[in-house]
Amino acid sequence: MQTGTLSRREREKLRQRSDMLKAALKLFSKNGYHNVSMRKIAQKAEFAIGTIYKFFKNKEDLYRALIMEQADEFHNVLVKAIEEPGSEIEKIKNYIEVKGDIFTSKVSIVRLYFAETHGTGFNFKTGIDRKIRDKHKKTLDLLASVFKDGIENGVFTRGNDPYCLALAIDAMTNAFLFLWLENPDEHPYPENAESILEIFLNGLCTGTQEKSKTAESKQQEAKFTNDKNY
Repeated sequence: MQTGTLSRREREKLRQRSDMLKAALKLFSKNGYHNVSMRKIAQKAEFAIGTIYKFFKNKEDLYRALIMEQADEFHNVLVKAIEEPGSEIEKIKNYIEVKGDIFTSKVSIVRLYFAETHGTGFNFKTGIDRKIRDKHKKTLDLLASVFKDGIENGVFTRGNDPYCLALAIDAMTNAFLFLWLENPDEHPYPENAESILEIFLNGLCTGTQEKSKTAESKQQEAKFTNDKNY
């Protein structure tokens, strides 16, 4: 929604709602979902308890809004990164970089989601998890289309399923990010996405017949290096 087209009253309501969600995130992150009441959230956000109920029916409704708004932002940022103009390798590199940036910048909501939502048995939270999985599936489909184009254009070797490649790069980035989440000092997320890209494209084999990187992909990477140094 474009705030520039809203009235001052509407902008103020959006600000109030945002303040409530920020206060809730801080309290949920510190104390856990079950140990926080709507009254505590209202006090933290410096609103009367009646005011917060004008925006959210109950704590479940507020939690759902908090998680889904962050999930929407996460999804939209990744989609934008993948759809940026450029070669197939550039698109994959954009995905790796942007995913790391948004994951590490939103660590509070990430921890909250996995602590309180992911895999939970609560009905309303299970619904949230399902919606987030649907968004994740859309991101994977978009990544798979990039790999499909790359295969057709001779950038990636034929014989690999594009969706499996999307799953592989998604799992690889997740592995690095979850290690970072557990111990940022011991497992820093690579600042340069090319390190992950290099592992993914080259693998560990040294023989020319065993390398997964094609001549075309090497030329693409050389171009990235030249552009970066330009």
